[in-house]
Amino acid sequence: MEVTTMDVVEKRPGQRWKVGVTQKKVNAQDLEVGMFVSDLDRPWHLTPFPIQGFYIRSQDDIRALISHCRWVMVDVAESRDSLEYDQAGSPSFARRASRKVRQQDILELPPIQVRNPVKHRVTRSLNRELRASANLPEEAEDAIQKVVGGLRNDMVPDLRPVSKVARQMTASVLRNPDALLWLARLREQDDHTYCHSLRTAVWALVLGRHLGLDEQLLTTLATGCLLAHIGKAELPRSLLHNEHQLDAAQYQQYRTYVELGACRLEEAGEPRGVVAVVRGHRERHNGSGFPAGVRGDRIPLLSRIAGLVDYYESLITPREGYQPLSPAQAVSQLFELRNVEFQEDLVEQLIQSIGIYPIGTLVQLTNGQRGIVVSHSPKRRLMPKVMVMTDTAQQPLKAARMVNLATCNEGRPVGQSLRVEGCLPSGTDGLDPGRFNISGAESRWNLRRLVGV
Repeated sequence: MEVTTMDVVEKRPGQRWKVGVTQKKVNAQDLEVGMFVSDLDRPWHLTPFPIQGFYIRSQDDIRALISHCRWVMVDVAESRDSLEYDQAGSPSFARRASRKVRQQDILELPPIQVRNPVKHRVTRSLNRELRASANLPEEAEDAIQKVVGGLRNDMVPDLRPVSKVARQMTASVLRNPDALLWLARLREQDDHTYCHSLRTAVWALVLGRHLGLDEQLLTTLATGCLLAHIGKAELPRSLLHNEHQLDAAQYQQYRTYVELGACRLEEAGEPRGVVAVVRGHRERHNGSGFPAGVRGDRIPLLSRIAGLVDYYESLITPREGYQPLSPAQAVSQLFELRNVEFQEDLVEQLIQSIGIYPIGTLVQLTNGQRGIVVSHSPKRRLMPKVMVMTDTAQQPLKAARMVNLATCNEGRPVGQSLRVEGCLPSGTDGLDPGRFNISGAESRWNLRRLVGV
């Protein structure tokens, strides 16, 4: 058995990782439930497993590994469970999730079956849809702001603008799911709640489209996501400003926002489907959510979708006092929470619909160039299309260039392929995609020129 030791240097404000992670090479046939798989005997992108590693939680996981690998590397002293918090960086009750999962916490359900699923096709190019939908993010935020303003003034909110923009967003995502996702990911907005609600609605639409939901259900889902956090308008603003760092008493008060929002929507005559999304978006698969603590398939499907994407968006979004995860890290965390806080099938469908590197993710390639993901292939999750904005010395280019990693690497050995080396934080110097126009056409930029050989 091969043993290696590596130091862990990742660190976030207020958190300390213990060093000295020991890896062991284990035959796939000898794997056991509870082990943490940190490396494979083959490239991650050729398997369905998350590239950040994962815990083995069932015999099905072991069988899946045996079908893909002869051996894997496992972490013996897994540092991911050794996270310590100092007094200034105590974790949010809303985000706290145990990395160690007990067997009795796991709830398995059959795969999701959508009645009469619709096979949606892209009917408009990215460029055309970007032009058609350019104002939708701003209109959505304006509509949410008006609803929140009405609630703060103790008025019955006019929800018609929200319903209208939800229908427009649905139509846009049905025509081309990449355009609105791009616009929402790149939109800069100081108010976290409005921006969060917008992006959550777009993630939900993309996942719902992937599942084959019809247009009416998608509109209900989008409307519910846009309105999911309006109950926070009735909470003290000081509480919301420290949302990521609450004590037990504050968290109990914070939890009331869900029912406050749902009741206000009922008073305003909002359809039951929308109210159900709002009321159920903080419920969790294992019953650990709120306000009712329901579990499994007692949570409506649209609420399950809303809850999953709401959590995912909270992981990757920068905000004061919280260092976000990269999309790949967030996907890995969701994978660990499958059949615990979120239904396994739904997690896998989300990963398929948005990719490991979702649209709008800043990345660095293996040759040192940097850019932003503009689209991805569900079949090649680690090989997205990237708009490259710097050269190999990370100096800005005069004109951005498109490269489709899936096609430019065809026929090349894995060791010579150009790949995503890692994600970059939002706001990385020299990476301003707003300076460039996105072209739906493939650039005549071959791999030899791209890698500088």
